[in-house]
Amino acid sequence: MISIEAAIKEAIDKDASDVHFIKGIKPTMRIRRELLPIKGTDVLTDDDMYDIYDYFIRGNVEKDEIYRKKRKLDTSAEVQGLRLRVNISMESDVPIFTIRIIKNELPRYEDLGVPDVVRRMIYQNQGLILVTGKTNSGKTTTLNALINEINEEQNKKILTLENPVEYKHICKKSIVVQKEVGVGRDCLSFSDGVKNSLREDCDILVIGEIRDRETMDAAIATAESGHLVIGTLHTKSCAETIDRIINFYDIGDQMSIKYLLSSLLKLVVSQRLLKARDGSLVLVPEVMVVDNIIGGVIRKEKFGVSELEDAIQSGSEKGSIALINSLAELFVNDIITLDQAKAQIEEKNVEILNRTIMQLKIKKDNENGGAPGAPSMGTNALRGL
Repeated sequence: MISIEAAIKEAIDKDASDVHFIKGIKPTMRIRRELLPIKGTDVLTDDDMYDIYDYFIRGNVEKDEIYRKKRKLDTSAEVQGLRLRVNISMESDVPIFTIRIIKNELPRYEDLGVPDVVRRMIYQNQGLILVTGKTNSGKTTTLNALINEINEEQNKKILTLENPVEYKHICKKSIVVQKEVGVGRDCLSFSDGVKNSLREDCDILVIGEIRDRETMDAAIATAESGHLVIGTLHTKSCAETIDRIINFYDIGDQMSIKYLLSSLLKLVVSQRLLKARDGSLVLVPEVMVVDNIIGGVIRKEKFGVSELEDAIQSGSEKGSIALINSLAELFVNDIITLDQAKAQIEEKNVEILNRTIMQLKIKKDNENGGAPGAPSMGTNALRGL
């Protein structure tokens, strides 16, 4: 019989980010993107999987009903004083488990590698800020670091909508209310939570995930009413984020949403995590500050992803940072390899990357070695959703 807590404790002691319980293999942990079996454990059987299911469900009839109906369940647990984000799904009619280990203490904002322009933008009184990236790109950690920054420096009421709540914030200069989204939790859906926020006298609304038009509509209405809204989307670039939002809407509604976005959207940060030469994880940011030029591109009748990427590339004076520039800087500072940098862009942009690298090398030579390289993140720094 598997000792569930012993396996999770071993993963915690090894500073793993995730634990996987899957029938037919040993319990497995992820450390710096590498999957490793947990020592001292046996191959998991059907009986083990149902024991693990009982451990996380803990006799909760409502959770059991949701899982049996939807064949999936997101929940949370706690082991050794650390919160766990638990996803239960199904393979061959047997439950399987993906567990994210949440650190109690957030890394300092300065240590994340997120450009300072992102932090400065949270001092806006109203508007929309989006943190985007693929799964495991550190969005949740960045989002919570921003919440912590506001909590320590501003006198605001912050309302968060999360599924599930990961980092627990203690009220400091601000009031922080954290609601868990889902059946049987604090609110049924993200869109319901966003709509009700207008009655809760919050200054800043944080949406853990914007995944549909209904939630996007509610977020825009909240920003229009004089609130600052910070949300996340699962998109891989700033331009793709705008394209995704526009395509939430029917063709007849797209022009109006483009105008709203161009006036309400303040910033999009898209982030990726790469394994650095020293084995740590390094953040690769792309930042789009929405100025008049970028706003004009968004409003165009025929929205073009490539045109928006060009506008980001040329908008460095306003704080925008192109993906190519971030990759080139990391390579020049010997943090990642050239192959890693090229793998993150399309083939047609390789020549632009090469030119950018040459320009940075010349600048570095002229500065007699230049400033130290961009900060790389330790394994503890970013844990994405």
